[in-house]
Amino acid sequence: MDKLVIRALSPDLIEDYLSFFDRNAFADNPEWASCYCYFYHAPHKLKAWEARTREENRAAVSELISSGRMHGYLAYIEGQPVAWCHAAPRIQIPNLQEKDELRVDDVERVGAIVCFIVAKPYRRQGIARRLLDAACEGFHELGLVYAEAYPRINVSDDAANYHGPLKMYLKAGFKPFREFRDFMMVRKLLE
Repeated sequence: MDKLVIRALSPDLIEDYLSFFDRNAFADNPEWASCYCYFYHAPHKLKAWEARTREENRAAVSELISSGRMHGYLAYIEGQPVAWCHAAPRIQIPNLQEKDELRVDDVERVGAIVCFIVAKPYRRQGIARRLLDAACEGFHELGLVYAEAYPRINVSDDAANYHGPLKMYLKAGFKPFREFRDFMMVRKLLE
């Protein structure tokens, strides 16, 4: 996909990010349209995720982006955002350390990839893989040692694959790190 441009999220891209989530990210999955990829940052102990509104999540993620605390990559075709990958130093994604099964001792050395969203017309064209490569390269530039992800096992539709397909990670050199009933934690040594 020669026309594809990938850009690291920064405060100057906030309108592109919000536009993508407002219009295209969940066009075929409207029940998730209120997420704005805020789930792993939301203070679940203060308010249940299901009780949060679209407006609350949009405002909260806007604040994270504006302050440089939301990280990831937007993919563009002809100047329009068509995909997103939420990828950041693991220590900057607070809810990953909240769950006992996801807790790790080397959190400062790990980059985490928690979400991929590709607009429906652009799926299965290699965009997620290009975003994955950008995330791993970005982690390496930050001096992180591992890239880590959490793909689901035995998914039945695109919506359930929002962590990225396991097959994609394995082809990219990730190895199983921990296995759970519904998902696998995979890691790649960054060189």
